[in-house]
Amino acid sequence: MPLNNKDQELIDAATKAIKSRYRNDWQEVGAALRTRDGRVVVGVNLDAYVGRGAVCAEAVAIGTALTDKGDQGIETIVAVRHPKPGEPGDIAVVSPCGACRELIHDYDAKARVIVPNGKQGPEVTTIGELLPNKYRRGMT
Repeated sequence: MPLNNKDQELIDAATKAIKSRYRNDWQEVGAALRTRDGRVVVGVNLDAYVGRGAVCAEAVAIGTALTDKGDQGIETIVAVRHPKPGEPGDIAVVSPCGACRELIHDYDAKARVIVPNGKQGPEVTTIGELLPNKYRRGMT
């Protein structure tokens, strides 16, 4: 699906978040989500010396949305990555990692996700398309 103006606003919000908080090897990814009630929430990744202590930007944004107003659902979410110093390219949309795909799906199985699409630029898909046949407790 092509992007609409609200999708571009989310990309801009995620870009602004990581531009203002970028720290090489610490904060490289920004995320923005729009809740189903229309709020825009941002987050940046939290890196750690112990790798498993790191938290993705999407998880930070989801946690912030839940903390601020409770579970309103995720209409759309996006993550962007800031290049390292000397690395070619600009801040660009990145696809959520596997753990984030699970988390997004857990909090809203109908969420829209903005993902890269090569030279065509970002596009919108659903979390179900990114994570088909998701594991569910109690399902056989």
